[in-house]
Amino acid sequence: MREIILDTETTGLSPITGDRLVEIGAVELINHIPSGKTYHVYLNPERDMPKEAEAVHGLSEAFLKDKPLFKSIAAEFLAFIGDAPLIIHNASFDMGFINVELGSIGRAAIPPSQVIDTLQMARRSHPMGPNSLDALCRRYGIDNSKRTKHGALLDAELLAEVYLELIGGRQTALILQAQTKIRKIEIETVHQNLRERPSTLPERLTDQEQQDHQALIAGLGAECLWN
Repeated sequence: MREIILDTETTGLSPITGDRLVEIGAVELINHIPSGKTYHVYLNPERDMPKEAEAVHGLSEAFLKDKPLFKSIAAEFLAFIGDAPLIIHNASFDMGFINVELGSIGRAAIPPSQVIDTLQMARRSHPMGPNSLDALCRRYGIDNSKRTKHGALLDAELLAEVYLELIGGRQTALILQAQTKIRKIEIETVHQNLRERPSTLPERLTDQEQQDHQALIAGLGAECLWN
């Protein structure tokens, strides 16, 4: 099973009021395990960068000025995600920006059925919260010390670990590993305890029982399968 963990950075909070994507990061999972394949791109938003947004992700207007436009990377981005489920934290935010960008170049929107929101998953698992990405990293003991600022690819990598915790993946793997080790120890112990008997066991059937058994077999006839 293929899944894509995805995160974005933007110039602000609303694509409707003119905010744009400035970074996309994605991590591929195969059967809930990172495959090593990632997708990462910075984008020129073709507008200024508000100081409030720059303070969050550290991406300046000058840094983004020579980066590609969304329309020039749309095809490769869509090819990378394919029809795999998209795992996103607070998915309505990221998908709002992505679908506005796709619509602006005449591309079809990504359907909600393709998206899994880990924020909703976290709220069901931990209704008392908090359920931000940082809070979930702390809850599950995931090292997020490198996250001094938001970054799409780093956040996607952290979210991949959080997602596995939310679905019980890492705990299940640890349980299976422990069970395998225990079973291996049991098998090795059995093998170590096996030894040849110093003498054969005494016959448990009496002479009369053996004679009765032979008589029974003889009475079955020549066509008996035992013959």
